[in-house]
Amino acid sequence: MLTKKHPPALRPGDTIGIITPSFPAPARFPERYTRGIEQLKRMGFIVREGSCTHRSEGYRSASIQERAEEFNALLRDPDVKAIISTIGGTNSNSLLPYIDYEALRRQPKIIMGYSDVTALLLACYTQTGVTTFYGPAIVPSFGEYETMFADGERYVREVLGLERTAPYTLDVPREWTEEMIDWSTQDREKTFRPNDGWLTLRDGQAQGRLIGGNMNTMTGFLKSDYFPDVTGAILFLEDSFKTMADEERSLSMLKLAGVFDVISGLVIGKHEHFDAAGAPFSFEDLLLEVLGDVDFPILTNVDIGHTFPSHVFPIGIEVELDATAGTITFLENGVMP
Repeated sequence: MLTKKHPPALRPGDTIGIITPSFPAPARFPERYTRGIEQLKRMGFIVREGSCTHRSEGYRSASIQERAEEFNALLRDPDVKAIISTIGGTNSNSLLPYIDYEALRRQPKIIMGYSDVTALLLACYTQTGVTTFYGPAIVPSFGEYETMFADGERYVREVLGLERTAPYTLDVPREWTEEMIDWSTQDREKTFRPNDGWLTLRDGQAQGRLIGGNMNTMTGFLKSDYFPDVTGAILFLEDSFKTMADEERSLSMLKLAGVFDVISGLVIGKHEHFDAAGAPFSFEDLLLEVLGDVDFPILTNVDIGHTFPSHVFPIGIEVELDATAGTITFLENGVMP
């Protein structure tokens, strides 16, 4: 059984370390990266760039060992209070055997990112019990044109800065967007559309630890020592740019691994640019088909992950899922005062 640990809340003047554990986004999109760093500074933080920030080796920023050392150096730095990823990618799972988990145990600190960074977040939580945070990354989120979306910034301040204390029920954003605009030529803000709200797929209420992340990334370390025990958990899953066939494979992978046999509830995030072409059924139909005879509550279309704005989900905290009412309530804070 993990001993739960919460990192200290972020305060103005704190130092945030920056890692690039997979895709070399700062090197590919320097203007957007710079905007993201300036956003952090406007929020009152000092920024410490990691050693791989401006490097590029094709699909990755640097070698496995160099990326791991970038992360470890910031984990060991007593002045760094939080570590935020520049973006996701494909290969954060390569770092898992080389992370200095003991440094994180000694000094719990906020670690945040999403998508491929799921591997780091779940591994750090599993190995140390320290709450990690599924939330915005520097380039796609903090570096939005011309500034970070207001709700996105608010969610970060509420969760990481303890500007809202548990218990509280998450709000449903009034609008959302998944619009893709070329980052190299973007000259306007993305277009938002009305939010249909969070949708009840299976009624019921449940309470448990909030655990999850990007479903596609989970294929890279499922059933390893770095994947958490999800018994009794409220599991959240989200994905991006996948087809119905991709999702059947990923959902079936989790089913075969026994994940759906032991969880207490399921939250499905909005899927960025889901490709349902050629399938004469919906994703929700597919999900129920794969799940089979389960009786836990299911809430879908939740604002978490690749669409904007997205909530910050602290991995490991106790939450209450009321799928009948369409609500998620944080029962404890992800950080300590």
